[in-house]
Amino acid sequence: MVNYSLCIVTRDVESLQRGHLEVARAALRGGATIVQLRDKRLSGRALLALAEALRELTRAHGATFIVNDRVDIALASGSDGVHLGDEDIPVSVARRLLGPEAVIGASVDDPQEARAAEAAGASYLGVGPVFPTGSKPDAGAAIGIGSIGEIARAVTIPVLAIGGLTCDNVPSVIEAGADGIAVISAVAEADDMEAAAHLLLDCVRAARRRPEKRKQSS
Repeated sequence: MVNYSLCIVTRDVESLQRGHLEVARAALRGGATIVQLRDKRLSGRALLALAEALRELTRAHGATFIVNDRVDIALASGSDGVHLGDEDIPVSVARRLLGPEAVIGASVDDPQEARAAEAAGASYLGVGPVFPTGSKPDAGAAIGIGSIGEIARAVTIPVLAIGGLTCDNVPSVIEAGADGIAVISAVAEADDMEAAAHLLLDCVRAARRRPEKRKQSS
């Protein structure tokens, strides 16, 4: 069973001399439940080596490991699955290649895309950026909290919110319908990455306990 509470998307932070593995180690110590490897610059060989190392690290912590975009790397590294964007191979093809047990995420922008992704075999949806973010220059304009609720009500699979998330706004996205959050710079660029991950996880858990949580009222 996948715990969708807190997904950490890894990255190199050259200004702080941090790499993917360092970010992942700290995040996992802080309680991250999913680690997603995302690096569009590495060669296939280098990406595979990194994925294999992250696979072992996440397994030791009992966390889920997914690879962004690359179904081939996901297969070769023995990852739990893959996350796919608009320009990647279709969810239905990834499902056929990875099998029925694989965790397959899909980035969606509206309820229609959400329903189509679920019908194609997606395990969960990534929705965002909810708030403005500088971590992904290609992320597009912020969609706002309202879109989270619309998409969550359109499907039965988990929804992960991403983009500009902090402990101040996590309650609002959980109450709107998100099952968990995915973050990049909120952990990777934090002074204390482990503490940042732990705090975010606590914020998600606290928000779920609030009576306003949409799944209890919708």
